[in-house]
Amino acid sequence: MSADRKVVIIGSGPAGWTAALYAARANLEPLVFEGEPPNTPGGQLMITSDVENFPGFPDGVLGPELMEKFKAQAERFGTEVKSQNVDKVDFSARPFKVESRGETVTAEAVIIATGANAKLLHVDKEAALMASGGGVSACATCDGAFFKDRETVVIGGGDTAMEEANFLTRYCTKVTIVHRREEFRASRIMVERAQNNPKIHWELNHTLDAYLVEEAGIGPLKREQVVGVRLKHTGTGATKELKTDGVFIAIGHKPNTDLFKGQLDLDDVGYITPRPGKAATNIDGVFACGDVQDSFYRQAITAAGTGCMAAIEAERWLEEQGL
Repeated sequence: MSADRKVVIIGSGPAGWTAALYAARANLEPLVFEGEPPNTPGGQLMITSDVENFPGFPDGVLGPELMEKFKAQAERFGTEVKSQNVDKVDFSARPFKVESRGETVTAEAVIIATGANAKLLHVDKEAALMASGGGVSACATCDGAFFKDRETVVIGGGDTAMEEANFLTRYCTKVTIVHRREEFRASRIMVERAQNNPKIHWELNHTLDAYLVEEAGIGPLKREQVVGVRLKHTGTGATKELKTDGVFIAIGHKPNTDLFKGQLDLDDVGYITPRPGKAATNIDGVFACGDVQDSFYRQAITAAGTGCMAAIEAERWLEEQGL
């Protein structure tokens, strides 16, 4: 049985589009399922305003604009795109089966680039403030430099929250960690490192109850900007306001791997675990790239790099199979 496609790519973003670009230039005619709401076509950068750390853009670039360029470049070389979610996959035999909207596409190789989503608080105005660059972020490495000489808040009690807070002190005059308990999920050494940092302050037994905002900018650049937060005590319910210029949510990420449970090797949190130093998974012909297999770096540039790896590995694997 011959497959409909040599390569199907599930997901978009920097990893998926880079994999598509390399696969298309290798004449593999890839088909990309870029996703549709509630999944975000183009990945996390579609809800990111200014991107200043992607090489080649000295003046920065808007996240959605960067993803549009990625997509256009992949399409230029013959990538076909379906703006659909994948509902089911079957990796039990080749060719592999990928089902979307009741239709099944078969593929000799599959590249997975479904990403991971930052866990959010879902407090009123949060999504809009993240999308507009209004002072809410889930990535200190990405956005910390925007808060030079300002005060910020970090929400969370795990290693990620401690790392984000320590990182932000390179730029910020004050960083306040808000955590709902007195105990931390973070490792002891990470908590001690934060406790020993004179720029880090603490609001324990509190949750974020509301974002306090003011209008900033003029004309088409007008937007709401964080100027503070309202905190709620987890015991008494009492509230208080805290002035801040930005809020970093650091309560973890969820990899988008529900489709692949029971078929691919996943770690305890749900990330795909490829073979060491490779994009190849435990199933020959299935490859993974980007944040769906990376809980450490989570950067656009590293995601793009692994997309390149996945496409090159897929091309060589197909060649070895005589396909």
